[in-house]
Amino acid sequence: MASILVVDDEIGIRELLSEILSEEGHTVQLAENATAARELRARDRPDLVLLDIWMPDTDGISLLKEWATGGVLNMPVVMMSGHATIDTAVEATRIGAMDFLEKPIALQKLLGTVKRALRSGEGRIESRLTLAALGRSPVINEMRKRLAQLASVSAPLLLRGEPGAQPEVYARQLQRPNTPWVAAGQALGETPQDLLARAAGGILFIEDLALFSKVQQRNLAFIAARVDRSQARIVSFCSEDPRRLVEERGFDPELLGRLSELVLHLPSLRDFAEDIPEIAPVLLAQLVESRFCPPRAFSTAALNVLRNFDWSRSLDELQQVVKSAALAALDEEIGAQDVERVLLRPAPRPAGLGISLDLPLREAREAFERAYFEHHLSRDGSISRLAEKCGLERTHLYRKLKGLGINVGRKDD
Repeated sequence: MASILVVDDEIGIRELLSEILSEEGHTVQLAENATAARELRARDRPDLVLLDIWMPDTDGISLLKEWATGGVLNMPVVMMSGHATIDTAVEATRIGAMDFLEKPIALQKLLGTVKRALRSGEGRIESRLTLAALGRSPVINEMRKRLAQLASVSAPLLLRGEPGAQPEVYARQLQRPNTPWVAAGQALGETPQDLLARAAGGILFIEDLALFSKVQQRNLAFIAARVDRSQARIVSFCSEDPRRLVEERGFDPELLGRLSELVLHLPSLRDFAEDIPEIAPVLLAQLVESRFCPPRAFSTAALNVLRNFDWSRSLDELQQVVKSAALAALDEEIGAQDVERVLLRPAPRPAGLGISLDLPLREAREAFERAYFEHHLSRDGSISRLAEKCGLERTHLYRKLKGLGINVGRKDD
């Protein structure tokens, strides 16, 4: 059977859930707070986590977000609470929780939810990237706000972006608690009635309209005409200009109009490249967690090479580079040269700094300092040598780098 981690500060709840789940044949581990849950999770990945929201040290939402941003939310998590609001449940779902149980928990509700959660986690090797892991740049923060606003309506939404934008990362933010998520994919070549029934009350996600055959289009048109009856919402993605899709690929213009009542443009990776020092370690942690590669960590210099690279596409490209670097690196620490070897194009070395002289003096000075420090860190990554070169004491240098938004891990050189 399954390994289940129960996290709750109330001993009575822990013991009751342990007794019920053990009788069902599951192996149950108990944690009274987030600290204990972290330790048990780090020791081994459970098949399912039942996580209380209100706990004394760190609340369940914060722990869920911590796992998501750290790249280790690769097991289904069901939140539990007797006092949570709908907003809290929605937030948990957007971070990555699979379901929500309200206390006191009825026996059949518990067993049914556990069964569904375990079924959803079968064969799950690698955790999906979430919006919580994409950093805190203005571009990503704006996307979070727009998606939160769009989640309150049910009209079909068309996401537009470059190939490799990983639209599911954004579309998952629209899913409401305790509702289905159905990725249509090849299933649109089958019986559309069954697909619509499975998505009832939830999200029907269409990966890329540019790849659809005529049969898939006809089945999607059938679903789009009846989607309101099942209270499902269609969220689709298109990697091409919709006009080109109609004029050159013969896509049904009436269907395209139905699917694009609302349109949202997804950012390219180059639009939030400043977040790469946060995203790349998450992608790497997922690979290590899934045993795709031995334990690995990026050096500061490697992260700065990734950040300054001229990304032509989007998240898929970064993910492939991280995979290649993780496998090709000879040491546990992935260095700048390891990353440069697997990049498809050399990192840019502009002749000029590209700093506008029309900026206010303070902003121009910060832009120069950022370029100066990133240049030297990308060469060898040594904080000690950088401190000597620029004549700053190391503690002061760390503060300055942090103030400029340059990601640096505090460690001995």
